[in-house]
Amino acid sequence: MTTQEQTGARRRRFAGGGVLLIAALALPRETLADTPPAVRPTLNFYGVTGLIDMPTAQSQPDGQLSLTVSNFAGLTRTTLTFQISSRLSGSFRYTGTKDLNYAGFRDYYDRSFDARYRLLDEGRYLPDFTVGLQDFAGTGVSSAEYLVATKHLRPNLTVTAGLGWGRLGTYESFGSPFGDRPRIEEDTGGDLNTDLFFRGPAAPFAGVEWQPTDRLGLKVEYSSDAYTLETRQKVFDHKSPWNFGMEYQASEYWRVGAYYLYGSEIGINAQFSFNPKNRPGGGDFGVATYPVQPRPDRATNPDAWTEEWVLQPDGSEILRANTAALLNEAGLTLEAMAVSADRVQLWLRNTRYDNNAEAIGRAARILTRTMPPSVETFEIVPVERGIPAAKVTLRRTDVETLENAPNGAARLRSVADISAAHPTPPELARADELYPRFNWSLHPYLQQELFDPAEPYRADLSLRLSAGYEFAPGLALSGSLTKRLFGTLDEFERPNNSVLPHVRTETPRYVRDGDPGIETLTMAWYSHPARDLYGRVTAGYLERMFGGVSAELLWKPVNSRLGLGAEVNRTRQRDFDGMFGFQDYEITTGHLSAYYDFGNGYQAQVDAGRYLAGDWGSTLTLERVFANGWRVGGFATLTDVSAEEFGEGSFDKGIFMVIPMSWLTGKPSRAAFSNTVRPITRDGGARLAVNGRLFGLVNDYHRERLDTQWGKVWR
Repeated sequence: MTTQEQTGARRRRFAGGGVLLIAALALPRETLADTPPAVRPTLNFYGVTGLIDMPTAQSQPDGQLSLTVSNFAGLTRTTLTFQISSRLSGSFRYTGTKDLNYAGFRDYYDRSFDARYRLLDEGRYLPDFTVGLQDFAGTGVSSAEYLVATKHLRPNLTVTAGLGWGRLGTYESFGSPFGDRPRIEEDTGGDLNTDLFFRGPAAPFAGVEWQPTDRLGLKVEYSSDAYTLETRQKVFDHKSPWNFGMEYQASEYWRVGAYYLYGSEIGINAQFSFNPKNRPGGGDFGVATYPVQPRPDRATNPDAWTEEWVLQPDGSEILRANTAALLNEAGLTLEAMAVSADRVQLWLRNTRYDNNAEAIGRAARILTRTMPPSVETFEIVPVERGIPAAKVTLRRTDVETLENAPNGAARLRSVADISAAHPTPPELARADELYPRFNWSLHPYLQQELFDPAEPYRADLSLRLSAGYEFAPGLALSGSLTKRLFGTLDEFERPNNSVLPHVRTETPRYVRDGDPGIETLTMAWYSHPARDLYGRVTAGYLERMFGGVSAELLWKPVNSRLGLGAEVNRTRQRDFDGMFGFQDYEITTGHLSAYYDFGNGYQAQVDAGRYLAGDWGSTLTLERVFANGWRVGGFATLTDVSAEEFGEGSFDKGIFMVIPMSWLTGKPSRAAFSNTVRPITRDGGARLAVNGRLFGLVNDYHRERLDTQWGKVWR
């Protein structure tokens, strides 16, 4: 076929698809106006907000989490996308392509990250407008950049047009407006591809999405991706730039679709999407606590307000016992208490509620039932590991008048004081019967290994027996023993090619040889040496691979967004059998840390220092913390280890989620599921895993965090 004939064929294909675009735009206005719009923007084959293979400019609802699995022509993409804010979203993707011979693999597997930001909001005349980076920190096989605009023509009809670079600029491109694009090297990936951004040929893409009903969706798009690498290796035959799809919203959470792509392939897409802000089962199912018990009127019953009760023998002890009993019914523990004629200070251990404001509110209502009428000031001090984290001061009068008042939670917060707790008030009487205390638990857990090209997913189901013995406030012995039940982690057979000390890459040996094994066995001491200062010393078998001594000091004012910490560890590598022996490798590590709360649940942490392999560098962690306890975040570590020395992935990075049990069940619980996904586990940037680091213990009781949870203070 001549060049002129090829051009004519392309024009005919464009015209054929264009008929569908025109038909969609020409649908009767009354038909479209009576059709409800889609609940939220839909997702494409890359797992981002889009049409079929192309992106759109719309955003998911703030906080939305989406898991998408798509397949066509032996190409499978699994993508996790998080709407970080109303404008910014991030995605992690794992792509497998059969029969794609690349970087020495017969079937190629690739990990990639995306980011996109909506610059403009749709208005009467302006469209949504978004800039996106695709595969910006990977091998570059899927790397692309795009500018895209989307506009509603009807409530259920949108049109999209955009420009793509990289692989989205490979079909019918019109030149390189911002310079040539460097050639992609076949390497281990992981580097930031900044030299590629918006470089090379650019090409247009467009599409239409119509929702004829609230469940059915129809899509047509003109793709700017020529799939050059895939067609060159005959993975599939790219015959046309036009793609067509039909999708069905099966439920609030599930959406499925079937498609005809590139004139030659059938594709499918499954989307699971939910929002951490919204609990699946609706409201809370926790048991209500005692209501506020108002005091008798002082004018008509002045004897009830006398302060002479403080002179009675054992009067404070009786009050403490009565308060402890009611708190225990509510799932709270009285650690210590000091009572005077007009004031009570209650040191409280919260063992049930993931919402700390809810625990404080329940304690305050119980105090209205147990304290004599003359006690006007309630000082509630939450305690973690024996150390007071903060002090919440409430006037009893406010508690009595605002329990059922309109907007009562906000009004109570406006008169509540959150301040630092004195380390050890001299008049405080501790509940000595609490110590010593023994606790234990037995539960299953899942250990995973992801993204090995030979076997992308391996996992073990194991049992963990945990036990703890608290000698005194802040002093505890604890440990855990694990036993593997079944799984595939022991089948990991890739040779260890790390040139660094093998501080993490010997994980398969620890799995095979250490069953059963002692996971941890430590003695820990927590202290509150001065205002705004917290301390920790932990010694023993600190984690599965290392033992030694770890010491930490944290400065974190209760009403400050900023926290600073320092940690030093002297550690030695443990034997593979998971028992009491050690290997020869030992090292001193440590970090200086800064924590900052930006408000609205956004937090950042920077750790700078020395890692387990002897490398020096820093880790940046960004996370979003929801009021209900959900946490979603990511981290990246850069050290003086080069990308070549680090190996596959180039540097350590990952994403993590913490899912509170209460979100799933609707019942109060401090239990949570947590999972960290690393594209690859290597030795560079590896930090010691120590239980009970200080910031996570105390910060949830400080002002910024309590403010986000205060809405449940009357729950």
